[in-house]
Amino acid sequence: MLQDEVVVITGVGPGLGSKLALRAAAEGAKVVMAARSTDVMDQVTKDVTAAGGEAVGVSCDVRKPDQVAHLVDTAVDRFGTITGLVNSAFGHPGFFDLLDTPEKAIRRSMDIILHGALNVTRAVVPHMKAAGRGSIVNIGTMTTRKPMRGEAGYAVAKAAMATATQFLALELGEHGIRANQAVLGWLDGPGVRFYLKLTAESRGVTEQDVYDEIAARNPLGRIPADEACAGAVLFLLSRLASEVTGATLDVNGGEYMPA
Repeated sequence: MLQDEVVVITGVGPGLGSKLALRAAAEGAKVVMAARSTDVMDQVTKDVTAAGGEAVGVSCDVRKPDQVAHLVDTAVDRFGTITGLVNSAFGHPGFFDLLDTPEKAIRRSMDIILHGALNVTRAVVPHMKAAGRGSIVNIGTMTTRKPMRGEAGYAVAKAAMATATQFLALELGEHGIRANQAVLGWLDGPGVRFYLKLTAESRGVTEQDVYDEIAARNPLGRIPADEACAGAVLFLLSRLASEVTGATLDVNGGEYMPA
């Protein structure tokens, strides 16, 4: 699916980011990972190499243009070009009502999710233009479409990213560059597993009870797994989606169905 593509993925941690990197490499892409911590990236690089693929991890805070420049330079020096970008890096300001969320926390979330994504996109696009093609996928959240209390500070930053995605699609299409958004809901990965544990303990029920309550909200009857959701992102990256730009793809097991 991604043969001959060079894909940059930001926010590579133990959840969705690492699954995206592993699956992109398995589909033939050369993968360049970015995160502030290198522990997960180091392991992913080893796994990709052992499977015969190519990947490199770069310590990078997407809020800092000099570090973003180093990330992009590393990608081009190693693989010659960049044709794909997944903006997955995020910062969560905590579970509060919007007006109770500390302003500093909201600004930090906005700096990572919106401005960080724009920093990386700004640095990557010249290489996509030179290649004559490119695909940008921004990772959104279902809470922008189905508000959930406690997620406001996070959702407003993701909503700003959603608008940016449409304008990128409009402005970059003439260069053969597509921009789309994959809107994810509950993801059965490390973060949700931690949530299940805390919620079960606070309510005096089992983790399976909490899981079942969440899973019952969608027609598929399960919490979508990180790895399974990665496939939708890879589709948008790939040339199979050559005519798709400015689109929003809901990946949530059917919990939210747009009218």
